[in-house]
Amino acid sequence: MAFEPRIVAFFCNWCTYTGADLAGVSRLKSPANIRIIRTMCSGRVDPSFIMKAFELGADGVLIGGCHPGDCHYAEGNYKALRRVHLLKKMMRSFGIDEKRLRLEWISASEGDVYQHVATEFTQTIRSLGPLNWKQHVDQKSSSEQAVVV
Repeated sequence: MAFEPRIVAFFCNWCTYTGADLAGVSRLKSPANIRIIRTMCSGRVDPSFIMKAFELGADGVLIGGCHPGDCHYAEGNYKALRRVHLLKKMMRSFGIDEKRLRLEWISASEGDVYQHVATEFTQTIRSLGPLNWKQHVDQKSSSEQAVVV
């Protein structure tokens, strides 16, 4: 049986979520692998939410927000950008490919952009294969214990 990735998406209510909705009502085909969680702002996506998604079985996490300068909460998307950079650094330290986490700016009128990003990200995660979160975390903790001993 072919691997089908599980992707969790945290989308800004004002832009990306509405863009995904536009793609749907416009009947643009996009992968069914993505489970969307609507947030008020991409800046409200706590890093622990992303790590918890991976821990609970997500193979990839997609965050969508307003274009820079268009955030309804002034600077929320810049906050999300800073967090994603730090999370990718942390993921690398666990041996997890940083391509499993993606941040995109998609406005409410960009249903076609959502379709493209969703399709491309799903293909990327499919090519990476399943994420065995427990293996990465156990491997990291055992290597840290070896250093302590």
